[in-house]
Amino acid sequence: MESFVSKILDAIDIQILDILQKESQISNAELARRVNLSPPATHTRIKRLESEGFINRQVAILNQEKLGFDLLCYVFISTNIHQAEQLDTLENALEAMPEILECHCLTGEYDYLLKVVIRDRRELDSFIRKLNKLGISRIQTNLSLREIKHSTVLPITNVGLGK
Repeated sequence: MESFVSKILDAIDIQILDILQKESQISNAELARRVNLSPPATHTRIKRLESEGFINRQVAILNQEKLGFDLLCYVFISTNIHQAEQLDTLENALEAMPEILECHCLTGEYDYLLKVVIRDRRELDSFIRKLNKLGISRIQTNLSLREIKHSTVLPITNVGLGK
């Protein structure tokens, strides 16, 4: 069964996306060589993939420990807020906090999951105090002891896209 995405993306598009997500700094000439297209054709495809929203942005992934961020925390929060306007205010406040790398609205026991990077225990205490000022009813903080796997690579070549 052909997926909707495979009707939009062909095998070369998938190849380009897969290479770019693993090697974002690859030159256009090298990328073109690997996918057997001319550099102008490859550039045109990349621009189309960007304009159609398949590529959000390209970034450098920094080493948090080398930069002094010793604690990676997963913070579960619950709130008693139920009105849309107040929820928007809360979510805007969470979005504005630079310590929060990711924020997910959840189903289940907690309302939100935050992935937070902090330099030390004092910063963690200060961060939790900031959260408490937002009308949070319950907070559970879990510290990551070590990272087993970290990836930003989507398994697009393994799901039958473009085939």
